[in-house]
Amino acid sequence: MRRMYSFPRGGFVFEDPYAPCNASIETAFLPAFAVIPLIQHTGNKAYPVVFIGEYVKEGMLIGRGQGPGSANIHATVPGKVVRMASWKTIDGVANDALVIRMEGSFERLGKREVVYPWNDLPPLELQRLIAEYGIVELDAGGKPIVDILNALNVKKEVITLVIRCVFDDPWFVADRTICNERIKEVVEGGFIIAKACEAKRIVYAVSYTEKQLIDNIQKTVKTLQNLHSIQTPLSVVLVGNRYPQHNQRELELVLREYEKKETALLGRLFMISPSTLSAIHDAVKLHKPILDRYIAIGGSAVKAPKVFKARIGTRLRDLFEQCGGLTAPPARIVIGSPLAGRAALDLDEPVTKTSYAALALLEKDVGGTISRSCIDCGECRAVCPTGLDPELLYKQIVSGAKRPLALECHGCGCCEAVCPSRLPVSTTIYTAVKEARI
Repeated sequence: MRRMYSFPRGGFVFEDPYAPCNASIETAFLPAFAVIPLIQHTGNKAYPVVFIGEYVKEGMLIGRGQGPGSANIHATVPGKVVRMASWKTIDGVANDALVIRMEGSFERLGKREVVYPWNDLPPLELQRLIAEYGIVELDAGGKPIVDILNALNVKKEVITLVIRCVFDDPWFVADRTICNERIKEVVEGGFIIAKACEAKRIVYAVSYTEKQLIDNIQKTVKTLQNLHSIQTPLSVVLVGNRYPQHNQRELELVLREYEKKETALLGRLFMISPSTLSAIHDAVKLHKPILDRYIAIGGSAVKAPKVFKARIGTRLRDLFEQCGGLTAPPARIVIGSPLAGRAALDLDEPVTKTSYAALALLEKDVGGTISRSCIDCGECRAVCPTGLDPELLYKQIVSGAKRPLALECHGCGCCEAVCPSRLPVSTTIYTAVKEARI
Protein backbone atom coordinates (compact mmCIF):
# COMPACT_ATOMS: atom_id res chain seq x y z
CA MET A 1 0.00 0.00 0.00
CA ARG A 2 1.43 3.38 -1.03
CA ARG A 3 2.12 6.07 1.54
CA MET A 4 0.27 9.38 1.16
CA TYR A 5 2.30 12.55 1.68
CA SER A 6 0.89 15.89 2.83
CA PHE A 7 2.41 19.21 3.92
CA PRO A 8 2.68 19.55 7.72
CA ARG A 9 0.52 22.53 8.68
CA GLY A 10 -2.25 24.86 7.61
CA GLY A 11 -4.43 24.65 4.52
CA PHE A 12 -8.02 23.48 4.28
CA VAL A 13 -10.28 21.35 2.11
CA PHE A 14 -11.61 23.71 -0.54
CA GLU A 15 -15.02 23.07 -2.09
CA ASP A 16 -17.03 25.40 -4.29
CA PRO A 17 -20.61 24.61 -5.40
CA TYR A 18 -20.31 27.15 -8.21
CA ALA A 19 -17.45 25.37 -9.99
CA PRO A 20 -18.30 23.14 -12.98
CA CYS A 21 -18.22 19.44 -12.21
CA ASN A 22 -15.67 17.07 -13.71
CA ALA A 23 -17.73 16.39 -16.82
CA SER A 24 -17.21 16.39 -20.56
CA ILE A 25 -15.76 19.34 -22.42
CA GLU A 26 -17.96 21.56 -24.57
CA THR A 27 -16.42 23.24 -27.60
CA ALA A 28 -17.05 26.97 -27.45
CA PHE A 29 -18.27 28.89 -30.47
CA LEU A 30 -15.53 30.35 -32.61
CA PRO A 31 -15.15 34.10 -32.01
CA ALA A 32 -16.31 36.37 -34.84
CA PHE A 33 -13.61 38.77 -33.62
CA ALA A 34 -10.63 37.19 -31.87
CA VAL A 35 -8.81 39.54 -29.49
CA ILE A 36 -5.23 38.20 -29.30
CA PRO A 37 -3.19 39.90 -26.53
CA LEU A 38 0.51 40.49 -27.18
CA ILE A 39 1.24 39.77 -23.51
CA GLN A 40 0.30 36.22 -22.52
CA HIS A 41 3.50 35.62 -20.61
CA THR A 42 5.65 37.13 -17.83
CA GLY A 43 7.93 39.43 -19.85
CA ASN A 44 7.72 42.18 -22.46
CA LYS A 45 4.91 42.16 -24.98
CA ALA A 46 5.52 40.32 -28.22
CA TYR A 47 6.43 42.53 -31.17
CA PRO A 48 3.63 42.50 -33.80
CA VAL A 49 4.83 41.16 -37.16
CA VAL A 50 1.58 41.77 -39.05
CA PHE A 51 -0.13 45.03 -39.99
CA ILE A 52 -3.66 46.39 -39.77
CA GLY A 53 -5.52 45.27 -42.90
CA GLU A 54 -3.35 42.19 -43.42
CA TYR A 55 -4.89 38.73 -43.73
CA VAL A 56 -3.57 35.98 -41.48
CA LYS A 57 -3.90 32.21 -41.41
CA GLU A 58 -4.81 29.99 -38.47
CA GLY A 59 -1.64 29.26 -36.49
CA MET A 60 0.39 32.00 -38.21
CA LEU A 61 2.97 33.93 -36.17
CA ILE A 62 1.59 37.42 -35.44
CA GLY A 63 3.76 38.47 -32.49
CA ARG A 64 7.42 37.64 -31.90
CA GLY A 65 8.74 37.29 -28.37
CA GLN A 66 11.26 39.90 -27.29
CA GLY A 67 13.86 38.59 -24.87
CA PRO A 68 13.54 36.66 -21.60
CA GLY A 69 10.01 36.24 -20.32
CA SER A 70 8.46 36.91 -23.72
CA ALA A 71 6.91 34.31 -26.03
CA ASN A 72 5.68 34.05 -29.60
CA ILE A 73 1.98 34.74 -30.26
CA HIS A 74 -0.01 33.09 -33.05
CA ALA A 75 -3.31 33.77 -34.81
CA THR A 76 -5.99 31.44 -33.48
CA VAL A 77 -8.43 32.08 -36.34
CA PRO A 78 -7.97 32.98 -40.00
CA GLY A 79 -9.07 36.43 -41.09
CA LYS A 80 -8.23 40.10 -41.36
CA VAL A 81 -6.40 42.12 -38.71
CA VAL A 82 -8.85 44.99 -38.29
CA ARG A 83 -7.33 47.01 -35.44
CA MET A 84 -5.10 47.17 -32.40
CA ALA A 85 -6.88 47.23 -29.04
CA SER A 86 -5.25 48.62 -25.89
CA TRP A 87 -6.32 48.49 -22.26
CA LYS A 88 -5.04 48.32 -18.70
CA THR A 89 -5.77 45.56 -16.22
CA ILE A 90 -7.24 46.35 -12.82
CA ASP A 91 -3.64 46.36 -11.52
CA GLY A 92 -2.65 49.02 -14.03
CA VAL A 93 -0.68 46.71 -16.36
CA ALA A 94 -0.94 47.85 -19.99
CA ASN A 95 -1.66 45.37 -22.76
CA ASP A 96 -2.20 45.54 -26.50
CA ALA A 97 -4.03 43.05 -28.67
CA LEU A 98 -4.47 42.38 -32.36
CA VAL A 99 -8.15 42.04 -33.28
CA ILE A 100 -8.78 39.53 -36.07
CA ARG A 101 -12.12 39.41 -37.87
CA MET A 102 -12.64 35.74 -38.63
CA GLU A 103 -13.02 34.89 -42.30
CA GLY A 104 -11.60 32.38 -44.76
CA SER A 105 -10.71 28.72 -44.32
CA PHE A 106 -9.01 27.06 -41.37
CA GLU A 107 -5.61 25.43 -41.81
CA ARG A 108 -5.93 22.95 -38.93
CA LEU A 109 -9.46 22.91 -37.52
CA GLY A 110 -11.20 19.74 -38.66
CA LYS A 111 -8.17 18.61 -40.67
CA ARG A 112 -6.06 15.53 -40.12
CA GLU A 113 -2.87 16.45 -38.27
CA VAL A 114 0.60 15.62 -39.60
CA VAL A 115 2.61 13.82 -36.90
CA TYR A 116 6.36 14.45 -36.61
CA PRO A 117 8.72 12.01 -34.82
CA TRP A 118 10.62 13.37 -31.83
CA ASN A 119 12.55 10.37 -30.45
CA ASP A 120 15.75 11.13 -32.36
CA LEU A 121 15.69 14.90 -31.85
CA PRO A 122 18.41 16.29 -29.54
CA PRO A 123 17.41 18.39 -26.49
CA LEU A 124 18.31 21.68 -28.19
CA GLU A 125 16.00 20.97 -31.13
CA LEU A 126 13.16 20.10 -28.75
CA GLN A 127 13.77 23.39 -26.96
CA ARG A 128 13.72 25.26 -30.27
CA LEU A 129 10.32 23.83 -31.18
CA ILE A 130 8.91 24.63 -27.75
CA ALA A 131 10.12 28.23 -28.11
CA GLU A 132 8.96 28.58 -31.73
CA TYR A 133 5.39 27.65 -30.89
CA GLY A 134 5.20 29.96 -27.86
CA ILE A 135 4.73 27.40 -25.08
CA VAL A 136 4.50 28.92 -21.59
CA GLU A 137 3.42 27.68 -18.15
CA LEU A 138 -0.33 27.49 -18.67
CA ASP A 139 -1.38 27.20 -15.03
CA ALA A 140 0.84 29.95 -13.63
CA GLY A 141 2.01 33.40 -14.71
CA GLY A 142 2.97 32.34 -18.21
CA LYS A 143 6.73 31.96 -17.87
CA PRO A 144 8.12 30.66 -21.19
CA ILE A 145 9.15 27.01 -20.89
CA VAL A 146 12.34 27.69 -22.83
CA ASP A 147 13.41 30.20 -20.14
CA ILE A 148 12.95 27.53 -17.47
CA LEU A 149 14.97 25.05 -19.53
CA ASN A 150 17.75 27.59 -20.04
CA ALA A 151 17.96 28.21 -16.29
CA LEU A 152 18.13 24.47 -15.62
CA ASN A 153 20.92 24.05 -18.18
CA VAL A 154 23.04 26.77 -16.55
CA LYS A 155 23.12 25.13 -13.11
CA LYS A 156 23.87 21.59 -14.38
CA GLU A 157 22.05 19.92 -11.48
CA VAL A 158 20.33 16.56 -11.23
CA ILE A 159 16.77 17.30 -12.38
CA THR A 160 13.52 15.54 -11.53
CA LEU A 161 10.51 16.38 -13.66
CA VAL A 162 7.42 16.65 -11.44
CA ILE A 163 4.04 16.40 -13.17
CA ARG A 164 1.41 18.08 -10.99
CA CYS A 165 -1.83 16.13 -11.09
CA VAL A 166 -2.92 17.72 -7.83
CA PHE A 167 -6.54 18.89 -7.76
CA ASP A 168 -6.93 20.58 -4.38
CA ASP A 169 -8.89 23.43 -5.96
CA PRO A 170 -12.20 22.70 -7.77
CA TRP A 171 -11.25 25.39 -10.29
CA PHE A 172 -8.46 23.15 -11.60
CA VAL A 173 -11.20 21.11 -13.24
CA ALA A 174 -9.91 21.97 -16.72
CA ASP A 175 -6.57 20.32 -15.94
CA ARG A 176 -8.34 17.29 -14.50
CA THR A 177 -10.42 17.05 -17.66
CA ILE A 178 -7.29 17.25 -19.82
CA CYS A 179 -5.95 14.28 -17.83
CA ASN A 180 -9.15 12.39 -18.58
CA GLU A 181 -9.40 13.24 -22.27
CA ARG A 182 -5.75 13.65 -23.35
CA ILE A 183 -3.79 11.38 -21.02
CA LYS A 184 -1.68 10.00 -23.89
CA GLU A 185 -0.67 13.53 -24.93
CA VAL A 186 0.05 14.48 -21.30
CA VAL A 187 2.28 11.44 -20.70
CA GLU A 188 4.10 11.77 -24.01
CA GLY A 189 4.54 15.50 -23.41
CA GLY A 190 6.18 14.52 -20.12
CA PHE A 191 8.65 12.26 -21.90
CA ILE A 192 9.41 15.02 -24.43
CA ILE A 193 10.14 17.70 -21.83
CA ALA A 194 12.11 15.22 -19.70
CA LYS A 195 14.39 14.68 -22.68
CA ALA A 196 14.58 18.42 -23.39
CA CYS A 197 15.80 19.17 -19.85
CA GLU A 198 17.72 15.88 -19.51
CA ALA A 199 15.78 14.93 -16.38
CA LYS A 200 17.08 11.88 -14.52
CA ARG A 201 13.68 10.95 -13.11
CA ILE A 202 9.98 11.64 -13.67
CA VAL A 203 7.56 11.86 -10.75
CA TYR A 204 3.79 12.08 -11.08
CA ALA A 205 2.43 13.84 -7.98
CA VAL A 206 -1.23 12.77 -7.91
CA SER A 207 -4.01 13.50 -5.43
CA TYR A 208 -4.59 10.25 -3.54
CA THR A 209 -8.33 10.41 -4.31
CA GLU A 210 -7.72 10.15 -8.08
CA LYS A 211 -7.59 6.33 -8.27
CA GLN A 212 -8.83 6.08 -11.87
CA LEU A 213 -6.33 8.67 -13.03
CA ILE A 214 -3.49 6.79 -11.31
CA ASP A 215 -4.44 3.62 -13.19
CA ASN A 216 -4.67 5.50 -16.50
CA ILE A 217 -1.27 7.12 -15.97
CA GLN A 218 0.40 3.81 -15.20
CA LYS A 219 -1.12 2.04 -18.21
CA THR A 220 -0.29 4.88 -20.59
CA VAL A 221 3.25 5.22 -19.25
CA LYS A 222 3.93 1.51 -19.77
CA THR A 223 2.58 1.60 -23.33
CA LEU A 224 4.63 4.66 -24.34
CA GLN A 225 7.78 3.44 -22.59
CA ASN A 226 7.64 0.29 -24.68
CA LEU A 227 6.80 2.18 -27.86
CA HIS A 228 9.62 4.72 -27.53
CA SER A 229 12.12 2.54 -25.60
CA ILE A 230 12.26 5.08 -22.74
CA GLN A 231 14.38 4.10 -19.73
CA THR A 232 13.96 7.19 -17.53
CA PRO A 233 12.94 6.06 -13.99
CA LEU A 234 9.34 7.02 -13.24
CA SER A 235 7.23 6.88 -10.11
CA VAL A 236 3.81 7.95 -8.87
CA VAL A 237 3.67 9.75 -5.51
CA LEU A 238 0.33 10.08 -3.75
CA VAL A 239 -0.20 13.49 -2.17
CA GLY A 240 -2.95 15.10 -0.12
CA ASN A 241 -5.83 17.11 -1.55
CA ARG A 242 -5.81 19.79 1.14
CA TYR A 243 -5.39 23.25 -0.42
CA PRO A 244 -2.72 24.58 -1.23
CA GLN A 245 -1.03 21.22 -1.88
CA HIS A 246 -0.71 22.21 -5.56
CA ASN A 247 1.56 25.18 -4.73
CA GLN A 248 5.24 24.71 -5.46
CA ARG A 249 6.32 25.24 -1.85
CA GLU A 250 3.86 22.75 -0.36
CA LEU A 251 4.43 20.20 -3.11
CA GLU A 252 8.19 20.40 -2.67
CA LEU A 253 7.77 19.82 1.07
CA VAL A 254 6.02 16.50 0.49
CA LEU A 255 8.40 15.42 -2.27
CA ARG A 256 11.40 16.07 -0.02
CA GLU A 257 9.71 13.88 2.57
CA TYR A 258 9.23 11.24 -0.12
CA GLU A 259 12.89 11.61 -1.10
CA LYS A 260 13.89 11.00 2.50
CA LYS A 261 11.58 8.02 3.10
CA GLU A 262 12.37 6.30 -0.21
CA THR A 263 16.06 7.32 -0.36
CA ALA A 264 15.47 8.62 -3.89
CA LEU A 265 17.79 11.38 -5.09
CA LEU A 266 15.51 13.97 -6.67
CA GLY A 267 17.87 16.92 -7.03
CA ARG A 268 16.23 20.05 -8.45
CA LEU A 269 12.48 19.83 -9.04
CA PHE A 270 11.01 21.07 -12.31
CA MET A 271 7.22 21.20 -11.79
CA ILE A 272 4.83 21.30 -14.71
CA SER A 273 1.08 20.94 -15.26
CA PRO A 274 -0.87 18.51 -17.47
CA SER A 275 -2.18 21.37 -19.64
CA THR A 276 1.37 22.58 -20.32
CA LEU A 277 2.50 19.05 -21.18
CA SER A 278 -0.40 18.70 -23.61
CA ALA A 279 0.72 21.94 -25.31
CA ILE A 280 4.34 20.72 -25.44
CA HIS A 281 3.17 17.52 -27.10
CA ASP A 282 1.28 19.48 -29.75
CA ALA A 283 4.21 21.82 -30.40
CA VAL A 284 6.76 19.04 -30.88
CA LYS A 285 4.67 16.26 -32.46
CA LEU A 286 2.19 18.36 -34.45
CA HIS A 287 4.16 21.63 -34.91
CA LYS A 288 1.14 23.39 -33.50
CA PRO A 289 0.98 26.55 -31.34
CA ILE A 290 -1.52 27.04 -28.53
CA LEU A 291 -4.76 27.80 -30.34
CA ASP A 292 -7.28 26.61 -27.72
CA ARG A 293 -7.53 26.70 -23.95
CA TYR A 294 -9.48 24.36 -21.70
CA ILE A 295 -11.19 26.77 -19.30
CA ALA A 296 -13.68 26.38 -16.44
CA ILE A 297 -16.51 28.95 -16.44
CA GLY A 298 -18.71 29.42 -13.39
CA GLY A 299 -19.37 31.41 -10.24
CA SER A 300 -22.45 32.36 -8.28
CA ALA A 301 -23.73 34.67 -11.05
CA VAL A 302 -23.55 31.98 -13.76
CA LYS A 303 -26.62 29.90 -14.56
CA ALA A 304 -24.94 26.69 -15.74
CA PRO A 305 -21.17 26.36 -15.08
CA LYS A 306 -19.25 24.46 -17.78
CA VAL A 307 -15.78 23.51 -18.97
CA PHE A 308 -15.03 24.75 -22.49
CA LYS A 309 -12.42 24.21 -25.10
CA ALA A 310 -12.23 27.81 -26.26
CA ARG A 311 -10.09 29.61 -28.82
CA ILE A 312 -7.53 32.04 -27.45
CA GLY A 313 -9.01 35.51 -28.02
CA THR A 314 -12.61 34.55 -27.20
CA ARG A 315 -14.24 37.15 -24.94
CA LEU A 316 -15.38 36.02 -21.49
CA ARG A 317 -18.77 37.56 -22.25
CA ASP A 318 -19.33 35.00 -25.01
CA LEU A 319 -18.44 32.07 -22.73
CA PHE A 320 -20.76 33.26 -19.97
CA GLU A 321 -23.56 33.52 -22.56
CA GLN A 322 -22.92 29.91 -23.59
CA CYS A 323 -23.45 28.95 -19.94
CA GLY A 324 -27.02 30.27 -20.16
CA GLY A 325 -26.06 33.80 -19.22
CA LEU A 326 -25.83 35.53 -15.84
CA THR A 327 -28.48 35.59 -13.12
CA ALA A 328 -27.58 39.20 -12.24
CA PRO A 329 -24.86 41.73 -13.02
CA PRO A 330 -21.69 40.38 -11.38
CA ALA A 331 -19.99 42.31 -8.61
CA ARG A 332 -16.61 40.88 -9.61
CA ILE A 333 -15.06 38.95 -12.48
CA VAL A 334 -12.12 36.73 -11.51
CA ILE A 335 -9.61 35.09 -13.85
CA GLY A 336 -8.29 31.90 -12.26
CA SER A 337 -9.15 30.53 -8.85
CA PRO A 338 -11.24 32.69 -6.48
CA LEU A 339 -8.49 32.13 -3.87
CA ALA A 340 -5.46 33.25 -5.87
CA GLY A 341 -6.78 34.62 -9.16
CA ARG A 342 -6.88 38.19 -10.40
CA ALA A 343 -9.82 40.52 -10.91
CA ALA A 344 -10.81 41.46 -14.45
CA LEU A 345 -12.12 44.88 -15.38
CA ASP A 346 -15.05 43.66 -17.45
CA LEU A 347 -16.57 40.85 -19.48
CA ASP A 348 -14.70 41.82 -22.63
CA GLU A 349 -11.34 40.47 -21.45
CA PRO A 350 -10.22 37.69 -23.80
CA VAL A 351 -9.18 34.14 -23.00
CA THR A 352 -5.38 33.86 -22.98
CA LYS A 353 -2.90 31.00 -22.73
CA THR A 354 -2.95 31.17 -18.91
CA SER A 355 -6.75 31.40 -18.47
CA TYR A 356 -7.68 28.11 -16.77
CA ALA A 357 -10.85 29.47 -15.12
CA ALA A 358 -13.12 32.51 -15.07
CA LEU A 359 -15.79 33.36 -12.48
CA ALA A 360 -18.62 35.84 -12.29
CA LEU A 361 -19.45 36.50 -8.63
CA LEU A 362 -22.48 38.07 -7.00
CA GLU A 363 -22.22 40.77 -4.34
CA LYS A 364 -22.84 38.30 -1.50
CA ASP A 365 -19.74 36.30 -2.46
CA VAL A 366 -17.27 39.18 -2.49
CA GLY A 367 -18.17 40.77 0.82
CA GLY A 368 -19.85 43.80 -0.71
CA THR A 369 -18.84 47.30 0.38
CA ILE A 370 -19.69 46.86 4.07
CA SER A 371 -16.76 47.68 6.34
CA ARG A 372 -16.15 44.92 8.90
CA SER A 373 -13.74 44.54 11.78
CA CYS A 374 -11.43 41.67 12.71
CA ILE A 375 -12.97 39.55 15.48
CA ASP A 376 -9.65 37.95 16.55
CA CYS A 377 -10.96 34.44 15.87
CA GLY A 378 -7.57 33.05 14.81
CA GLU A 379 -8.92 31.13 11.81
CA CYS A 380 -6.37 32.75 9.49
CA ARG A 381 -3.47 31.62 11.70
CA ALA A 382 -4.77 28.06 11.75
CA VAL A 383 -4.81 27.71 7.94
CA CYS A 384 -1.60 29.57 6.99
CA PRO A 385 0.74 26.93 5.51
CA THR A 386 3.84 29.07 6.11
CA GLY A 387 3.11 29.62 9.81
CA LEU A 388 2.55 33.38 9.57
CA ASP A 389 0.11 35.44 11.63
CA PRO A 390 -2.05 36.92 8.83
CA GLU A 391 -4.22 38.86 11.30
CA LEU A 392 -1.24 40.70 12.76
CA LEU A 393 0.34 41.31 9.34
CA TYR A 394 -2.90 42.63 7.89
CA LYS A 395 -3.36 45.09 10.76
CA GLN A 396 0.26 46.25 10.55
CA ILE A 397 0.09 46.82 6.78
CA VAL A 398 -3.23 48.70 7.03
CA SER A 399 -1.73 50.90 9.74
CA GLY A 400 1.36 51.61 7.61
CA ALA A 401 3.89 49.50 9.55
CA LYS A 402 6.46 47.24 7.89
CA ARG A 403 6.95 43.54 8.50
CA PRO A 404 9.72 41.65 6.66
CA LEU A 405 8.38 38.28 7.83
CA ALA A 406 5.48 38.67 5.42
CA LEU A 407 7.88 38.06 2.54
CA GLU A 408 7.25 34.36 3.22
CA CYS A 409 3.66 34.82 2.04
CA HIS A 410 3.07 33.22 -1.36
CA GLY A 411 -0.49 34.45 -1.84
CA CYS A 412 -2.34 31.12 -1.53
CA GLY A 413 -5.45 32.93 -0.21
CA CYS A 414 -6.21 30.49 2.64
CA CYS A 415 -6.50 33.23 5.27
CA GLU A 416 -8.87 35.31 3.19
CA ALA A 417 -11.06 32.31 2.34
CA VAL A 418 -11.76 31.44 5.99
CA CYS A 419 -12.06 34.99 7.38
CA PRO A 420 -15.61 35.34 8.79
CA SER A 421 -15.35 39.14 8.51
CA ARG A 422 -14.56 38.86 4.78
CA LEU A 423 -11.46 41.02 5.18
CA PRO A 424 -9.07 41.13 2.19
CA VAL A 425 -6.29 39.57 4.29
CA SER A 426 -4.31 37.67 1.67
CA THR A 427 -4.88 40.30 -1.01
CA THR A 428 -3.53 43.05 1.25
CA ILE A 429 -0.48 41.10 2.45
CA TYR A 430 0.50 39.70 -0.93
CA THR A 431 -0.04 43.02 -2.71
CA ALA A 432 2.23 44.67 -0.15
CA VAL A 433 4.86 41.99 -0.74
CA LYS A 434 4.74 42.51 -4.51
CA GLU A 435 4.99 46.27 -4.14
CA ALA A 436 8.01 45.85 -1.82
CA ARG A 437 6.30 47.88 0.86
CA ILE A 438 7.32 45.43 3.59
